[in-house]
Amino acid sequence: MDKPFAITLDPGSSLANRTGSWRTSRPVYVDRLPPCNSQCPAGEDIQGWLFHAESGDYESAWRHLTRDNPFPAIMGRVCYHTCENACNRGRLDEPVGINSVERFLGDEALKRGWKLSPPASDSGKHVLIVGAGPSGMSAAYHLRRLGHQVTVHEAGPLLGGMMRFGIPKYRLPRDVLEAEMQRVADLGVRVVLNTKVENILETMHAGAFDAAFLAVGAHIGKRAMIPAGDAARIIDAISLLRSMEGEEKPLLGRRVVVYGGGNTAIDVARTAKRMGAEPLIVYRRTREKMPAHDFEVEEALQEGVMVKWLSTIKQAGESSLTIEKMALDSKGFPQPTGEFETIEADSLVLALGQDVDLGLLEGVPGLEVSDGVVQVDGNMMTGHAGIFAGGDMVPAQRNVTVAIGHGKKAARNIDAWLRGEQYVPPPKHEVAVFENLNTWYYADAPKTVRPMLDIIRRQSTFDEVQGGLDESNALFEARRCLSCGNCFECDNCYGVCPDNAVIKLGPGKRFEFNYDYCKGCGMCVAECPCGAIRMEAEEI
Repeated sequence: MDKPFAITLDPGSSLANRTGSWRTSRPVYVDRLPPCNSQCPAGEDIQGWLFHAESGDYESAWRHLTRDNPFPAIMGRVCYHTCENACNRGRLDEPVGINSVERFLGDEALKRGWKLSPPASDSGKHVLIVGAGPSGMSAAYHLRRLGHQVTVHEAGPLLGGMMRFGIPKYRLPRDVLEAEMQRVADLGVRVVLNTKVENILETMHAGAFDAAFLAVGAHIGKRAMIPAGDAARIIDAISLLRSMEGEEKPLLGRRVVVYGGGNTAIDVARTAKRMGAEPLIVYRRTREKMPAHDFEVEEALQEGVMVKWLSTIKQAGESSLTIEKMALDSKGFPQPTGEFETIEADSLVLALGQDVDLGLLEGVPGLEVSDGVVQVDGNMMTGHAGIFAGGDMVPAQRNVTVAIGHGKKAARNIDAWLRGEQYVPPPKHEVAVFENLNTWYYADAPKTVRPMLDIIRRQSTFDEVQGGLDESNALFEARRCLSCGNCFECDNCYGVCPDNAVIKLGPGKRFEFNYDYCKGCGMCVAECPCGAIRMEAEEI
């Protein structure tokens, strides 16, 4: 008898009906750019290394991470993790603790003695780097991995630059800093300490360097025109923080006033508190306008740091300061009120920003300097061929993550320039947005909170304030990642397809569509948890 068309009587009979001929649009697998990756100033493939971490393969995760950033233990402590602000999971419950997992991987690498991969070949080219801070050592790492000889000239006695002289020990323990810096040097990077470059062209000529990357940190504290008596003790914040690295600590007295509202002002006040002083921050605007990160302000307040908002210093005496109260105008700008008060102070610390010493650039033709920084093109090269610059020396946000990103970007462009080419970054995918996710597929998982040092020890010692995750917590946190925009082989598309048109290619190889049978119903797109499929109209 003839079988009715609508009844399937054996497993293969449905293959006779090629439903792909009904289709007006087709599903296509795509790779979208996770918002965390898009936001990272260091250009890390965050989702990529989290994928390894959530399977418990921490060494692979660390090696994936260090392709872009050689300092995960440092970054896990000092990065302001703007990637977490962009994390799509933040709209579901709380962002993934990316920074926490990064620190765990960095600490695990130090504990287990994992080494960075050496260069596979030698290019015969030699690059000079000025400054052994985050940008300079990042560039040194990437240039060395690309096969170039690298020599770093550092004016100070130790590696780390502003990470050492601008970030207190309670935020960045020095053994962690030194270990990650040394690991880069162990790749064959030659570091010359206590050597200030006075003239970049002369130094390049004397050393027969093929190119140079300038990464001098902003070590010069800005001053303010404050009338002061001869006995007034006024110092700048960077000098104070730098002196904390020596054996002789600065004598601040008991009553310390810090003038400024940035992260450096917070660091100085918290440092003074640990030295037994009574710090007071004087800031001319409100807390909402304070450039310091809010979590750092909150930690300082918890430790007993006092803040006098809407105030400015008019005069400094031997043991007191004259303060003028400010008021916000209709546009939100502080204006003087003519109301004054006197406060006692043994010392005044100016935390009003920093400048870069650009003396090494004198006489270099083609360079353009504006507002105290060097102008560079999109490839990080200055107006003089072969001289590149990054970090605090160029117009950009001044933080460790941005500096490390500059070092990587400069290294890639220097490498291309040395080969007579121009580096062209690969095109970026579209960003994976929250609206493309099916979040109900993911389990509820509250963010893991990192442990904090008790308040008494925070006020009296330089022990590290924020602790790290253990292995179980790090694994849990890594598994909170939604894998936004990229297939993680959950098999949903395979399971919901009514036409058996999804073909499994094997572990790690994802899937493909058999368009002979796909009728374009869109079920796979609707049910993909991570938004890794989209519908495209068929050409008519």
